[in-house]
Amino acid sequence: MQGTYASQVAGNNAKFPFLKLYIFTAVVMLLADWIGAVTFNVGPGKVVLLPMVWAIIMGGLLGVLHKSMPAAISLDTSTQFRAAAVLQPALLLFIAKLGLMVGNALPKLAAAGWALAFQELGHFVGTILIGLPLALLLGIKREAIGATFSVGREPSLAIIGERYGMDSPEGRGVLAEYLTGTLFGAVFIAILAGFIASLNIFHPISLAMGSGVGSGSMMAAAAGAVAAQQTPEVAKDVMTFAAASNLITTTIGTYFTLFISLPLAVYGYRFLEPILGRKTKASTDQSDVSASDHSEAPELTEVQKWGVWIVAAGLTMVSDRILYGTKPVDTFPGMLVMLLAVAIGDLLARVTGRKIPAVCWVSLVAMAITSPLCPWDAQMVAITGKINFLAVTPVMLTFAGLSLAKDIPAFRRLGWRIVLVSFAANAGTFLGATLVAEFFHR
Repeated sequence: MQGTYASQVAGNNAKFPFLKLYIFTAVVMLLADWIGAVTFNVGPGKVVLLPMVWAIIMGGLLGVLHKSMPAAISLDTSTQFRAAAVLQPALLLFIAKLGLMVGNALPKLAAAGWALAFQELGHFVGTILIGLPLALLLGIKREAIGATFSVGREPSLAIIGERYGMDSPEGRGVLAEYLTGTLFGAVFIAILAGFIASLNIFHPISLAMGSGVGSGSMMAAAAGAVAAQQTPEVAKDVMTFAAASNLITTTIGTYFTLFISLPLAVYGYRFLEPILGRKTKASTDQSDVSASDHSEAPELTEVQKWGVWIVAAGLTMVSDRILYGTKPVDTFPGMLVMLLAVAIGDLLARVTGRKIPAVCWVSLVAMAITSPLCPWDAQMVAITGKINFLAVTPVMLTFAGLSLAKDIPAFRRLGWRIVLVSFAANAGTFLGATLVAEFFHR
């Protein structure tokens, strides 16, 4: 009987390869929403753990424990890779929501002026100023360059891979930053941003600009933690400015890292290493980490992408109902507008040969729908405004959590020192941009 059931599950997985993933996603998201936000004090500040943080933690634990669970209900490695594959298209829905908010707030963004323009400098320089000295003090050598010149997302992997090769010390460093961000980035920056916000040192808008680190999931986590401590009106501004900052980081960030932050990290290493460098095994312990540790998620067909968007849209409306009591009949029209922005943006990306990422196109389309230039901007703002932006994050970060465990073997081989440096770099990009934004904002 048990063998028959297992064979039926295997058959369903073959026919509907993403069905098991979507079931896991729904269960984890519902549990995370049921737990809700949990707040506790840490010294003079407080830490807020939102449903999206619980979603990441639970998703990661399911992956870690999958070998001790029955095969039919375990989060096997193939399902984890499917979760990684659907994360990027799912995030487009979140990007669409943020774009809709940005379009309506373009006058506010223009009024921000230099604060929004120059915060990008803090995003990239902050990683070097905090991360690089710490790496050298811990005895890390040229791995420090790859780990601290940026927050280490996909464009950074490409830059270092082309310049040095992924088997180089610099390649191992950027891989460490990438894996740390993938495994713990959203949780870490959510806790950090929430704690800093609770101290009331910085203006919420400055913290919002600091949240746009160039990663959709990390931006959602940081901005959500900041917004959760504000009034509803200020919370909307927080998400709007975070989205605008993230869009700037995503679009021009690649050129900034290539021509400014990477040369700065190389120069900083050459200058500081003779002063701060120590002789330890921190670098040689990582010599067995190679580019093969960064596996590729399966490519999705257009039909499968539409499946991701529909599932994510449906679960978002459920989350909005649980967390904020909004009826699905009220959020459905706004969700259709979001899906329209995603579909048009993705189509434009394919037509242009993806020379401009889909995330940029989706943002621009969504901004156009609610911008003052649109004849129906007031109606679009009213329709889409019924969807709470924090209701979109649990399902997105559930996908992220369910994809984590597959990277743990490579993560273990990278060593604790470079992981600590990665955390410092992530803190640096948030604090650096926040400080720059605060200076100009004041």
